[in-house]
Amino acid sequence: MNIQFGRWNFDAVPIDTGYIESVRPLLLPYGPDGEGAYYRQGAVILCRTFHTTTESRSEVQPCVTRSGSVITWDGRLDNRRVLIDELRAEISADPNLADVSIVAAAYDRWATDCFQRLIGDWALSVWDQRNREVILAKDFAGTRSLYYSVDDGQVAWCSILDPLIASSACRLELDEEYIAGWLGLFPAVDLTPYVGVHAVPPSCFVRIGQGKSEIRRYWDFNNAKQIRYRKDAEYEEHFRAVFGESIRRRLRADAPVLAELSGGMDSSSIVCVADTLLEQGLAEAPRLDTVSYFNDSEPNWDERSYFTKVEERRGRTGCHIDADAQESLLWQGNDECFRPTPGSGGSATEASRQLAVQMARQGNRVVLSGIGGDEVTGGVPTPLPELADLLATVQLRALACQLQSWAVHNRRPWFHLLYETIQAFLPSVRTRSPEQVHQASWLCSSFVRRNQRALKGYPSRLSLMGPLPSFRENMNTLNVLRRQLGCQGLSRYPLYEKRYPFLDRDLLKFLYAVPREQLIRPGQRRSLMRRALVGIVPDEILNRRRKAYVTRLPSALLSDEISKLTDLDRDLISAGLGFVDQDEFVGMVRKASGGLEAPIIPLMRTMVLEGWLQGLQRHAVIQRNEGTRCAYVNGVARPFSN
Repeated sequence: MNIQFGRWNFDAVPIDTGYIESVRPLLLPYGPDGEGAYYRQGAVILCRTFHTTTESRSEVQPCVTRSGSVITWDGRLDNRRVLIDELRAEISADPNLADVSIVAAAYDRWATDCFQRLIGDWALSVWDQRNREVILAKDFAGTRSLYYSVDDGQVAWCSILDPLIASSACRLELDEEYIAGWLGLFPAVDLTPYVGVHAVPPSCFVRIGQGKSEIRRYWDFNNAKQIRYRKDAEYEEHFRAVFGESIRRRLRADAPVLAELSGGMDSSSIVCVADTLLEQGLAEAPRLDTVSYFNDSEPNWDERSYFTKVEERRGRTGCHIDADAQESLLWQGNDECFRPTPGSGGSATEASRQLAVQMARQGNRVVLSGIGGDEVTGGVPTPLPELADLLATVQLRALACQLQSWAVHNRRPWFHLLYETIQAFLPSVRTRSPEQVHQASWLCSSFVRRNQRALKGYPSRLSLMGPLPSFRENMNTLNVLRRQLGCQGLSRYPLYEKRYPFLDRDLLKFLYAVPREQLIRPGQRRSLMRRALVGIVPDEILNRRRKAYVTRLPSALLSDEISKLTDLDRDLISAGLGFVDQDEFVGMVRKASGGLEAPIIPLMRTMVLEGWLQGLQRHAVIQRNEGTRCAYVNGVARPFSN
């Protein structure tokens, strides 16, 4: 993992050294293993390193290609051997060749066409001196962050937001659509909380030069690709192969890898398959460790019995951390650590301190996460995508059969299911999708009117034309995951590189090409995954019901926060900026803390937003305007009480 930063003055005026020295301390915590720098023609490019593979220890960054372009690379290249063979005329066949050297040769040969060939988790920047432009790109899922800002005289880019915010010569404006996206579900992938500071979208590259800026998509899934076998066993064998390869790729590390083990099917499958690969000598990591969280104060959270089953299978007990201690939601603004986004981490919690100690003791630098597993393998038990496919392709006999099967299983009349399927194609009465969340009643009506799509999670409807409805639903789900990843800031304490086995490009290409009925069947949620992993994952995990439970933790947190709300002698910043109706919001918090029915998640997100805004005020990002404390929201100065 590397942290990249760059700035280029279009007029080639040298960049002030004081500016560069102000950026360095912001990058240092994320790249403790060293720094590379490049200075020339009004440009400065910095790269801080955090080594996770053997090959990364020999890399030189920024990397100057044979053509004179300057590349910084943050990533893991999974198809390096294939690219080495294809580029044998330009590079050596050294198996320990650094990833960035392979990428540099690929860019010299294919220019931006090389991006579709780079399989793995990555983000890169290219300063192309010949064409006088900067090119920024990210992998298809957006697993790595990369931000940029452009004005008339310069472009700046970075893996983290802090330098772009701190170095802004203009007043910072809050982006209202981002705020709405945060309150609704997750913001759009190209947005940041600040107007004029953008995120590079997944599967795209941004081309920037003086007087020009464009975004182009370089790769997408093939909606016409289909995989059809005669027997279930063939699908199961194929799944084991691509899932195992996805995990093997993410075990490429020169130190023990740490896996999050929650006791659910996603994390348990990753650990069990990884153990099999390590036992067979097919993975590079010297060892796999696990970390599991428990909370004995939660009567409905009994995960210990499940993750210990996996530990029994592997013959090793992992690190167990009590997740009972929680930080305040509202008063995140008191953190000494600056939070550039509402979802980014702040000061260390007790749980993060315990994790940091354990990772330092074990030498872990890479963490495996099960994010995305439930979404991409049929974890949401709905037949609608499959039924919509049959309706769109006019397979009426098969549709009738599936309607009957699902009606019996769901104990609902078949014509109710048919009605819901038809609704999915109608723009005016579309059934609310998992993306769409309950609209919080405490949000200001004018704010809601301006940001309907963002608050509803950017919904889309199905179509009888073009790709199958199930493929469209797969893309919608992937876009939600992309937005979720875009909200997650880098962990600084402890520092680690996070990897996502369920977001592997080849794995998703397979899952999106098989028949929907392979993934989910009446009474068989995640059917293909369960069948394929019999004998690898403990039966208690494969056969457990969906890991969903009613927790008292959110209500307890809200109860703790209500006293802080009622003791306030000033308005909430989110109310002063026109996002929230304070009286309505406080009333809803009281209702929820009293155990009455209320939309808990939107309430908690609003509290996190308020805490973040207070943090911006504390760190002077929200500034005075003509003697009045205010923030700029999409160009409009909105005062608030102090």
